[in-house]
Amino acid sequence: MEILRPPKLKRGDLIGIVSPASPIADHTKLERGVRYLESLGYSVVVGANVYKAYGYLAGTDDERVKDLHAMFTDKRVRAILCARGGYGTPRLLPLLNYRLISRNPKILVGFSDVTALLLAIWKKCRLITFHGPMLGVDMFADIDTYTEELFWRVVTSSKKIGDIPLTDSPSPKTVFPGKATGRLLGGNLSMICSILGTPYQPDFTNAALFVEETDEEPYRIDRMLTQLRNASILTKATSVLMGQFSECLPKDPSKPSLTLDEIFAEASNATAKPFLSNLPFGHERKKMTLPVGLKVSVDATSRRLSYLESAVE
Repeated sequence: MEILRPPKLKRGDLIGIVSPASPIADHTKLERGVRYLESLGYSVVVGANVYKAYGYLAGTDDERVKDLHAMFTDKRVRAILCARGGYGTPRLLPLLNYRLISRNPKILVGFSDVTALLLAIWKKCRLITFHGPMLGVDMFADIDTYTEELFWRVVTSSKKIGDIPLTDSPSPKTVFPGKATGRLLGGNLSMICSILGTPYQPDFTNAALFVEETDEEPYRIDRMLTQLRNASILTKATSVLMGQFSECLPKDPSKPSLTLDEIFAEASNATAKPFLSNLPFGHERKKMTLPVGLKVSVDATSRRLSYLESAVE
């Protein structure tokens, strides 16, 4: 299947906002994010159901899908930004019109629970989407310079992106040395595991697998990485990129536990692939934008990452 790149974003374009997972807890953050986009010269349309709440969901499944379909259908909308994650995106996967999405390729940005949506769209449409900041919880409400500069660089230029700066804070770690190329696939570890064995799981053969997580104890991280190993995901990938694992500490420090570094070392030794950890993406203010499906080169020995293509056209 041909790889689809969405059209690049230009000043004056219309950006749509959707909430495919949990309800928005703080409307003021989303409103500040909208004002930020408008200050840069973009127009913004908020989905009809974005502010709804249905228990722990931002509206019913049908309402959230309706907003996504409306944004892909509207020819004026050039990019779709998710407001937040939480939970609920996997429920939408059987309801989505993937032919509609393929016929109307657009920039789609989100992370965390939105991982399931990004990977399903890659599997079904081969459309490059973006694991990156969300309007109601990240840079658009509370701007981080690194996050901001890399995001706009990736979505506004049709030129080859090239080397990606890896900051000193956090400082990347070489877990297993070596070089490799592959296509970026991954996201939140729990969400990757949630779609394994479903029609929405992409083929991770020759992938540069990237992973992040939040609020999971080390034994749970171990269990999910073991699932990826047992499902041959780690062995199919050419390389592994670990982001931030925020608040992933034992709940009871008095009980024995492996550290995350020990867990990562075991996983890397089992696969013997180039393996980096502590990269700047995940549930932290500072985060890279990772185009899902983009070809990259990884040098784990010198701790370098390069995007070998443009993500937009």
